[in-house]
Amino acid sequence: MSRNLSPIRQARTGREGAVLMLGSSLTIMGSVMVAPILPKLFAEFGPIEPKADLLVPLAITGPALTIALFAPLAGWLADRVGRKALLVAAAILYALLGTLPALLDSLPAIVGSRLLFGCTEAAIMTCCAALIADYWQGEQRLRLVNLQVVTIGLIGALFFVIGGALGEQAWRAPFYLYLLPLLLVPFMARVLWEPATIRQQQLEDGEDQISVLTLVIGYLLIFAGMLLNFIVPVQAPALLVGIGITSSTLIGASAGLGLLASLAGALLWPVLRRTLGISGCNALLLGLLALGLWLLSQAQTYNEVLVAVSLHGIGAGLLVPNAMAPVMNALSANTRGRGLGAFTAFLYLGQFASPLLIAMLGGFNYDLRGAIQLLAMLSLTGGIVWVVAAILKPHRAAEAIGPHA
Repeated sequence: MSRNLSPIRQARTGREGAVLMLGSSLTIMGSVMVAPILPKLFAEFGPIEPKADLLVPLAITGPALTIALFAPLAGWLADRVGRKALLVAAAILYALLGTLPALLDSLPAIVGSRLLFGCTEAAIMTCCAALIADYWQGEQRLRLVNLQVVTIGLIGALFFVIGGALGEQAWRAPFYLYLLPLLLVPFMARVLWEPATIRQQQLEDGEDQISVLTLVIGYLLIFAGMLLNFIVPVQAPALLVGIGITSSTLIGASAGLGLLASLAGALLWPVLRRTLGISGCNALLLGLLALGLWLLSQAQTYNEVLVAVSLHGIGAGLLVPNAMAPVMNALSANTRGRGLGAFTAFLYLGQFASPLLIAMLGGFNYDLRGAIQLLAMLSLTGGIVWVVAAILKPHRAAEAIGPHA
């Protein structure tokens, strides 16, 4: 592979890497900056909009569903029109559509603009991932994947605080933060480059094959992992209230600890991957998710919840890089857009389906704690399957630096 890439323009981690890391972080900014204003939206539109109970949460969570639905199309467009062109256009539309709710007085119109906004997030996330796969190979690519996860977490935490602070003044204020990405657009246009020569050379060399089995496993893993991952941020507040913790500060602190733990997991991933391999890391992360969920379902004190959230968060931090790396390497150069678009779709489908799964289990006479316990056991079973896979096929542990690395 190094022979094929030697005459082709090489990416520099400092320049292209910085732009792609900041570009990737736009996807987390899409939700965290406006999540704190949920009560103010209810206060503003509740008295005048009969469907406010449905529409206000949809204004916050709706983009996730749009991302899941639009990401495959975004991936197809990335392969057809080019990653850079689509990324620049999506970043501009991201800023315009993101700011639009600040100028609207109709809740249905705000929801509509947020759903369109999700389409731009899908394109940005898919293009950034595809360009990382195009620009770097082997260990360098894996390092960028990990750095992407860490950067998203750090910037997400920062803008959660900034959005909450602005939201104290007025519910419209956080939406103006979406203009900030316009500052990044000139750097995208100047620093990034379309890797058409790489795609063409790999096609000429016959490297257009993909590993379908690896893709299927990666898609199922990220979907199932996100189902388990989002149980904590969505369901933990209800469990805390159930044990008498009603302080929004304490509830928010538990969520913050989970985020910090996920960052710790992402930082640990390179060492764990080299030590345990991809299969071993899958077993570990599913085991940590299972342990965290089980302890959460048993927790009767605030400190017990914090322990559960921390262990769960470390597993969650391992999930995205460990699932994404094999998918990137299983794709050929001219299918990365579509393949990573599908990965993005499964990721957000898992997020969207997580509360629905808990509600469905409630229909089978599982209370919240019982439903979480059941899913913890399923996660543990998945971890055991990966342990067996690692033992039976140890060579698969190196698949993260496979033939397309």
